[in-house]
Amino acid sequence: MSATIALIAHDRKKDDMVAFVKRHQLVFARYRLIATGTTGQRIQDATGLILQRMLSGPLGGDAQIAAAVAEGEVCAVFFFIDPLNAQPHEPDIRALLRICEVYDVAIAPNLATGELIVDALARTRVAHLIFNPVAGQGSADNDLTLIQGLLSPYFHLQVHQTTPEQSAAELTQEAIASQADIVIASGGDGTVSAVASRLISTDIPLGVIPRGTANAFGQALGIANAMMPIRTACHIIAEGHTQTIDAARCNDTPMVLLAGIGFEAEMVEKADRALKDQWGVLAYLMAGWQQLDEQELFDAAIEIDDEVYRMEVGAITVANAAPPTSVFAQGSGEVVYDDGLLNVTLAKADTKLQAVTAMLNTLGAALINSPTNHENIHYLCTRQLKIATNPPQKVVVDGEIIGMTPVEVECIPKALTVFVPKST
Repeated sequence: MSATIALIAHDRKKDDMVAFVKRHQLVFARYRLIATGTTGQRIQDATGLILQRMLSGPLGGDAQIAAAVAEGEVCAVFFFIDPLNAQPHEPDIRALLRICEVYDVAIAPNLATGELIVDALARTRVAHLIFNPVAGQGSADNDLTLIQGLLSPYFHLQVHQTTPEQSAAELTQEAIASQADIVIASGGDGTVSAVASRLISTDIPLGVIPRGTANAFGQALGIANAMMPIRTACHIIAEGHTQTIDAARCNDTPMVLLAGIGFEAEMVEKADRALKDQWGVLAYLMAGWQQLDEQELFDAAIEIDDEVYRMEVGAITVANAAPPTSVFAQGSGEVVYDDGLLNVTLAKADTKLQAVTAMLNTLGAALINSPTNHENIHYLCTRQLKIATNPPQKVVVDGEIIGMTPVEVECIPKALTVFVPKST
């Protein structure tokens, strides 16, 4: 059900409405609020809460609210009426009462029922869905309708769609400010990472509905399902089982998946939106195959605990969480996302054949959860490290190019709470 509350009051009940909202301001602050014109202005002036003001009651504001109820946009209506002294110009509750009856929406005509409803609202979780409409290759409208249908029975759901002007990170920050109980990210790894980055150390659980090209985060945590990804993810969120996992920071950029230097960064840059829209996950394979012909070795200096290790490599991957398909993160055979450590894999290949052999070796290592034994693959685990390269190399963090080396990466243990399958 939508996380929107409607507020209306007859003239002699406006003071009661303002006092009521002030008394329960912490509850109302968690919801989107709409109100008839004068009532909304009075509440906003007294509480500082942001409301969407409809027309005044005599001009049809109650009809606008009734329409919102019929559209499924309202979870509760507070309509404080004056049963003895209502004026002819004031809205009549009967039409709105009938609409609420038809669509099974709670309505409070007085303080007593208002207290009962607001108590129920206080005990109901509010989930904010951060939805990227350009993610994936399916119909965004159909995906959103499906998600709303699957999650609305369990939460009061506020939907926020990303735009070029408003990013997933900004929408998440607004959800946090409105005291969200749950924040759900629906999109690709970029969307998930942006949402997760704002939830680090907040204790607000993250729900993930993978709709992107690679969906690496969902795969790493066992959330992504190739057959029914949206239904599976919504079921996991509805079940309510959570796990606290590590996060990381690469320079000033939060990281939940991995940082790639060299090959991985160049591959991600080549797999642009147009290529992903055309080929889906194959875009990364095509970009990677092309990059194998172009990747040059570079000198790397890796500093850990004041000791510096130098070697010539073609790719460095620092992983907090990664599925087996992120082959250049799998030197240790398994990336454990809640051990307080970063998995660092360093790869070198002089020819494309050597590179392919090394990739197959690390993939096999990941499938059997055993460290690689390939001579061109080295790995280590650490809490923190610094990486410098000569020449400077591009750096990708969670699928986004963030700049060039040098970088410092640090694990943030137990920093993010995520809905995961019960078996995880």
